[in-house]
Amino acid sequence: MVYVQRDIDGRLLRVERAPFADMTEALAVEDEELHAWLAMREDVHERLSKLKNSDLEMVRVLEDLVDVLVNRGVIRYTDLPEAARNKLHARADTRAKLGGLSGLLGDEEHRFI
Repeated sequence: MVYVQRDIDGRLLRVERAPFADMTEALAVEDEELHAWLAMREDVHERLSKLKNSDLEMVRVLEDLVDVLVNRGVIRYTDLPEAARNKLHARADTRAKLGGLSGLLGDEEHRFI
C-alpha cells in the first residue's frame, strides 16, 4: 500500500510509503493510476533535467556572443551592467584556471566534468 493525497478534482498530488497528515486515501502498489502518475512524474523530471542541461550550455553560448559583440565593436564591455560584467569575469577567470588542468581532465570531446 501507498498513501496518497488528491486535489479537489481527484487528481493525485502526493504519494508516500507511510501515512502522512494530509493523505486522503491508500492505494495498492499495483494501481494503474499510481503507475501512470509515477511515469508522468518521471517524464517531467527528465524534461526538467534536459532543460537544466541546455541552460548550462546556453550560458556558454551567451558568453561567446558577448565576446563576439565586444570584439566587433558592436557593444562595449562597459555597456553591460556591472553585475553581468562581474559574473562574466568570474567565469572567464575560473575557465582560465581550469585550462591548466585540461591534460588531467581530458579534452572537450570526452568531458570528464
